Amino acid sequence: MSLKEYFFNSRFRKLFMWMWVGIFSALTLFGILIMFVSWGWFGELPALEELENPKTYLASEIYSEDGVLLGKYYLQNRSNASFNEISPNVFNALIATEDIRFYDHPGIDFRGASSIVLYAMIGKKRGASTITQQLAKNLFPRKKFDNVINKATTKLKEWITAVRIEQRYTKEEIITMYLNTVEFGGNAFGIRSASKTFFGKQPSELEQNEAALLVGMLKGITKFNPIRNAEKALSRRNTVLEQMNKYDFISDAAYDTLSKKPIVLNYQEEDHNEGLAPYFREHLRMELLQWCEDNGYNLYKDGLKIYTTINSKMQLMAEQSVHQHLSDMQRKFYNHWKGKEPWGRFTELITAGVHRSDRYRILKLEGKSEDDIMKEFNKPVHMKVFSYTRGEIDTVMTPLDSVKYYKYFLQCGFMSMDPTTGYVKAWVGGINHKYFKYDHVNINSKRQVGSTFKPIVYTLAMDNGWSPCFIAPNQPVQFEGYPDYDPQNADGKYDTPEMTLYRGLQFSVNRIVMFIMKQLGPNAPQSVIELARKMGIKSDLPPYPSIALGTADLSVYEMVGAYSTFANKGVWTEPIYLKQIVDKKGNVVKVTIPKTVEAISEPTAYIMEKMLERVTAHGTAAKIKYQYLIPGAVGGKTGTTQSYSDGWFIGITPSLVSGCWVGCEDRAVHFRSMDLGAGGAMAMPIWGYYMQKITADKTLFKIQPEFELPKQPITVEMNCDEYNKEDVKKLELIEE
Repeated sequence: MSLKEYFFNSRFRKLFMWMWVGIFSALTLFGILIMFVSWGWFGELPALEELENPKTYLASEIYSEDGVLLGKYYLQNRSNASFNEISPNVFNALIATEDIRFYDHPGIDFRGASSIVLYAMIGKKRGASTITQQLAKNLFPRKKFDNVINKATTKLKEWITAVRIEQRYTKEEIITMYLNTVEFGGNAFGIRSASKTFFGKQPSELEQNEAALLVGMLKGITKFNPIRNAEKALSRRNTVLEQMNKYDFISDAAYDTLSKKPIVLNYQEEDHNEGLAPYFREHLRMELLQWCEDNGYNLYKDGLKIYTTINSKMQLMAEQSVHQHLSDMQRKFYNHWKGKEPWGRFTELITAGVHRSDRYRILKLEGKSEDDIMKEFNKPVHMKVFSYTRGEIDTVMTPLDSVKYYKYFLQCGFMSMDPTTGYVKAWVGGINHKYFKYDHVNINSKRQVGSTFKPIVYTLAMDNGWSPCFIAPNQPVQFEGYPDYDPQNADGKYDTPEMTLYRGLQFSVNRIVMFIMKQLGPNAPQSVIELARKMGIKSDLPPYPSIALGTADLSVYEMVGAYSTFANKGVWTEPIYLKQIVDKKGNVVKVTIPKTVEAISEPTAYIMEKMLERVTAHGTAAKIKYQYLIPGAVGGKTGTTQSYSDGWFIGITPSLVSGCWVGCEDRAVHFRSMDLGAGGAMAMPIWGYYMQKITADKTLFKIQPEFELPKQPITVEMNCDEYNKEDVKKLELIEE
């Protein structure tokens, strides 16, 4: 061997030896580093419990009784989907684009990682994170790294976590978990929310090009958002389709076809003001917040499933009925006050409206004086306002004029419930939740009820053995201790000197109900209040004779519940709207059971049903039968308050009780005539439209032909006071 050969071989052997020493040392140090990271020397790894139950914010979901998602409560709009609920197109697009060896590697793709060096040498960037690694990364808080060591140790944590995830989950569970944790933009977190937001679909329904678009967005939720950057989103979608074609998830022909398609969206970014039952959802939210606080849950993070009694079809029909009638009444209201301001001399209403506005509060906080604020309120500005005919209108007006503009609007509260179960089927708290937040159904929203309270007084009489055939004088009534109190009949007429109680309720004659109060004795007001309490009315009731005329302020919720006593054979059942709550693990954590009270006897309830039936057949609500053509066992009562500030109608059937209030925000703003301002004109048509809609769907609701006779015998006379055609004709002419 020559000297040269010896030198070379000797040098090569040393180099070779030191190379292996270096590799061994690096691997040893790397192993030690991994060990130290695993032991938590560089910060704790996610706990095993967190690996099995990743701490993502899950939206709580509200469901109707027929399984329709009504809405969500969330900080992040995220709802988990199972593997079987996601289209294979989504998995194919994700694997083709992000991790083609997903089903082969143990969480870390070493083959992909080794290729980073090669791509770096030719000047290209390439990521090597697997889907599992990206999922692991989602479990670590986002932060900026102040040095290389922190960056390296965090990366090692991700690798270790990825391997641990692979040890504890199947590949199907991992990819599903990943799709449930990623953000897609548009306030959509997770594949279920993304498919609903961008396409109005369930994730199982996503087509190949739709799946490609959503997966493509993961590279940059702003850059590739189809709403903000349509061209870049289209290009990115086609890149994903190209990857799917490259790895044989779609054919060449399919790629050619799909890549030429435009992006077609059904974009519906979820808004608490939109969708079915927004007033109900907000009312429920406030109640649930307190329940969550008392029971250790977070409504916005814990992924609760909230099951309600609302029927989605009936809710939609109720909302449609409110819009159908009030859009017409609003037009009549404008015409009625054309050239005049409906608040008249009550200008303080406008001042109060200014002071309640957000604009006023902001200006006040800025330290502006009252004069400066009013100058701002008189400057024209661009704004959007609500309208029935054209929806949301872009316009220019002064803030002061906008306050006046909204004072014109008629408001509404409508509720429908099953009197037997207490289940609330529909809840319409107003005309537009975005512009009018106040809920006119809930128990804290109260307006004067007028003649809708009279049936409670009649009920007390019937429960004390009176007959609806009892003939009462239609004459002035004086009460001891109230010498100046002399309530008049609404029409001011007394041409019928006497009439049965049937007719007294049928035509809502004030003097007849006051006669009953007189005959029931000096304790009658208190007796009426006690009965009202049994029928679910909790609000303050004035202990005076005038209570019979509905001077009390009560809620739609209370009044509909009270009338359910008649339809439920004398038993008041508490109106409920929350069936149960299920946590994210599937455990039932709350069940609601309605309270019940035997308020009146079954025969009394039946008598009242028949008395209320006459109101809808030939009385103040006769249009229910001859105009709206609602068949079968139907009863109801209209209510109108002083100056037509409030219009009411509550209708009963054996299996459904529904009620409605209509009026303006301020009582001083109202119609000026009975033909427009009475309860039969303002509120009753909503009930009529609603019943027309629900009875048209035979699978949804069917009215029984007759009210069911009570099991106990009726001991009073009921067959009297037959109607004659002249009465009916006279009533129809008056109503027209």
